[in-house]
Amino acid sequence: MLHQTIEKLHALKLAAMADGLLAQTRQPDIDALGFEDRLALLVDLQHTAVQNAALGQRLKASRLRQTACLEDLDLGTPRGLDRTLIQTLASCQWLRTPRSVLVLGPTGVGKTFLACALGHQAARQGFSVLYRRLPHLLDDLAIARVAGRHRPLFARLARIRLLILDDWALVRLTAEQRRDLRAPLLASQIPVDRWFEQIGDATYADAILDRIVHTAYRIELRGESMRKRGMVNSEEVTQPMTTPAA
Repeated sequence: MLHQTIEKLHALKLAAMADGLLAQTRQPDIDALGFEDRLALLVDLQHTAVQNAALGQRLKASRLRQTACLEDLDLGTPRGLDRTLIQTLASCQWLRTPRSVLVLGPTGVGKTFLACALGHQAARQGFSVLYRRLPHLLDDLAIARVAGRHRPLFARLARIRLLILDDWALVRLTAEQRRDLRAPLLASQIPVDRWFEQIGDATYADAILDRIVHTAYRIELRGESMRKRGMVNSEEVTQPMTTPAA
């Protein structure tokens, strides 16, 4: 009977429950638990397995440039990280509101690491996430337009709850690019007071800055480059980038 039950659980794609049931039979004191308690343990195992699998899929789809978690942030070194603000952002309420987050600072101070850590936290809480460097995304959008695949690509981007654009404002935007870009998390080494000229059109610049900058949480990192300090998780650590399917 036990063997048949385990086979049926596997057939129903309830592998965690099947493994848990088999493990229970090997516990000498398991009979001390009632039926409901034992069932609850099995359901918890299966629920956790499903949640972990879904998180794994979200993280894979996110293409985060670095493996980073908010728990790994160095909040002790004075470099512009406010513990209270990080705790606020960790709740991901800013995505539900929604509001934007700006991560600013010179090269090497950890902007990408922080952006990816916020992306990882959002994925943990069930949000879809996508990380892209702005120059790469602009190339993808241009190629998609030429190939006639821009509408599916835009539809895919519109479904992403947290679009992280790194290297924001490094290039001056064209008219098409200004219309295309929407992102709740921007990381940039370019000071905000120079974004107006990089956006390239007064009307769009006013609209974008009013919508993003004036209501955003702003984190301005400072201090010595993490690369010079030999930090493993510096912005030099990259993952291969591939063009997303439309």
